[in-house]
Amino acid sequence: MKAEYVNSFIKSSIDVIRQVCGLYPKLGKVYLKDSPFSAEQIIVIIGVTGDIRGQVQLNMSKDTARSVVSNMMGGMAIEQLNDMAKSALGELGNMIMGNTCTLLARNGTRIDITPPTVLSGDGMEISNKTKTICIPLILGEYGSVEIGISTVADDLQQKSG
Repeated sequence: MKAEYVNSFIKSSIDVIRQVCGLYPKLGKVYLKDSPFSAEQIIVIIGVTGDIRGQVQLNMSKDTARSVVSNMMGGMAIEQLNDMAKSALGELGNMIMGNTCTLLARNGTRIDITPPTVLSGDGMEISNKTKTICIPLILGEYGSVEIGISTVADDLQQKSG
């Protein structure tokens, strides 16, 4: 995947978390994961279609998820990840991907996204057709959110040749 694509995901993720949660994530070391891989206790999955196809995941612990939702809701205490909390996490993923769509479109790359799916549980395993680009965003005392990009991009030069 082109660096400009990955950078769009990084910029969108950091910007949205800052704006919506009031948190200032620090970028960790980006790395690749083979499929299948173990997921944390909470994962938000958003499908991607268009010039880039596959899925993007937001992967975090339950404690991190509660902290993120609490910050989204102005500091309200979140004891359990109920439907409202899961909806907030899905909306966070939706906002990140909406911003990513905008950044990519500015460079001529068109994508559409599916509504988010929020999964919770222990011992989850994710399988993809491709390796996953993992972008850790460190949230200090709140833990971390890992953005996983499991996609393939159309090679626009091959289409014209």
